[in-house]
Amino acid sequence: MTSSPRVEGLDFARFLAFVGMVLVNFTVAMGAEGLGSVWATTFVGALEGRAAAIFVVLAGIGLGLASKPSPKKSLGIGTLSYQENQTNHGDRLFILTTKRALFLLVLGLLNSLIFDADILHYYALYFFFGVLFLRMSSTGLIASIIMLMLCFIIMLLTLDYDLNWDWKSYSYQNFWTFEGFVLNLFFNGWHPVLPWLSFFLFGIFLSRLSLERVSVQLKLFVIGFIVLISVEGLSLFILSLLAGAEQDLRDIATTEPIPPMPFYMIAGMSGACIVLAFSLWISRWLKDTALLKLCNQTGRQTLTLYVTHILLGMGTLEALGLLEGQNTIGNTDTAVFASALFCLCAVFYIWVYSKFFKRGPIENLMRFIAG
Repeated sequence: MTSSPRVEGLDFARFLAFVGMVLVNFTVAMGAEGLGSVWATTFVGALEGRAAAIFVVLAGIGLGLASKPSPKKSLGIGTLSYQENQTNHGDRLFILTTKRALFLLVLGLLNSLIFDADILHYYALYFFFGVLFLRMSSTGLIASIIMLMLCFIIMLLTLDYDLNWDWKSYSYQNFWTFEGFVLNLFFNGWHPVLPWLSFFLFGIFLSRLSLERVSVQLKLFVIGFIVLISVEGLSLFILSLLAGAEQDLRDIATTEPIPPMPFYMIAGMSGACIVLAFSLWISRWLKDTALLKLCNQTGRQTLTLYVTHILLGMGTLEALGLLEGQNTIGNTDTAVFASALFCLCAVFYIWVYSKFFKRGPIENLMRFIAG
């Protein structure tokens, strides 16, 4: 892993997304949504669906960057032309990505046995389909993003989005049946391929920008901020006009992650632009500092930490009787405290672990099995 501001910025963004993900998941697991102080509920509410979206955008950026042959390969070696090298690189990347997607699918399904809101098995499909879009033009990527969002709207109008859901307990029935699994994976799950693949494709689009340039970072931040404020404001305005209307109609203008309507998708992409621009900038400002190095090391092991926050983090909450349904009254403030404590422990673990190993345990396992 190089130490360029560009790479460090992506790692720092993964670190920020990881912290946000822990905050949201702990709050949901404790059944503390909407309970507690105003600042805590507002803060966590603003992160719902956003942290996961940032992760998916970053994954798309990572794959997009990986699709670019290194300068040495681009020059051609021996009798291989530039085009031949590019084709060979693309073929190798497709095979590698497919193998890692299968790894994530198996890991995610195992994780789903204990955590209903697992995102890893969705990730597997993002990578599997996303690699097919790598050679598409930037215009084609934007058109595909729009089409995916439109397809979801059509599905929402023709299919029953509430099918299999128990919204009181946030549990999904029939997940392990073929029909239920496919429906959950592509339509009404926590992070369905339609339209969440749009986040991944948007990441591929962003990977083609000169992200190391300050002018590009400034444009990403400004445009992302303007779009985010505009979409959120327009959503509030339309929802006020639809006050008293049926929920299905109000869902059209929501920026909430369930169901993932276009306003939410656009807000998620614009929020990702803001976080990405900030992370690239702060990485340049904090370059070569111990703090940035530690945050980057944490960002590089988010796969391990994702599984850990479920097994150890939520396992500890369950042992303390703090999970929803354990007759314990929790609130968002408690969830924020628990999340902060877990993240501090995670960073300390990374600090010690990274003295001996470059990659996390699950990252190493994935490389060993899938390459």
